[in-house]
Amino acid sequence: MEEKFDLFMKTVDGRFRDFVIQINDYLTEQGCKCEIKNAKSGYVVSYILGSTKRTLATFVSRKTGIKLRIYPEHIQEYQSYLNTLPEKMKKEIKKASACKRLINPNDCNPKCVMGYSFEMDGEQYQKCRYMAFMPTLSEENNPFIIQFLKSEMENRC
Repeated sequence: MEEKFDLFMKTVDGRFRDFVIQINDYLTEQGCKCEIKNAKSGYVVSYILGSTKRTLATFVSRKTGIKLRIYPEHIQEYQSYLNTLPEKMKKEIKKASACKRLINPNDCNPKCVMGYSFEMDGEQYQKCRYMAFMPTLSEENNPFIIQFLKSEMENRC
């Protein structure tokens, strides 16, 4: 496991290595199990909550850089936080795919886990769980990403 994480870290932009380690340390301290798999585009590093066996966050590699897909199951409790996000992050959320299951349950695979319904800047959204909250690591986004994860962890207890 340690070896796979080191290999993953070699693929991370040097500017963001400390941040990735900070996320890894925080989530593992919170009781998440780290799972690393190889994918076509690079490594997929998932953090799974031990008690629920549900994934909280996953690092994914894209041509545009490393992204962190967040699965905020308790977004309703702190959705006002979304209003504080930088405009670039909000734009990514807004352009994410709509959740077909929320709009019409017959339009999507019945095994698909339903997406998120939330409000941001006074507007209602229904977004796919796999695309809604997937910010790219950047100097501007990183402080908001860590706070997003902390808000989710605080509301899971």
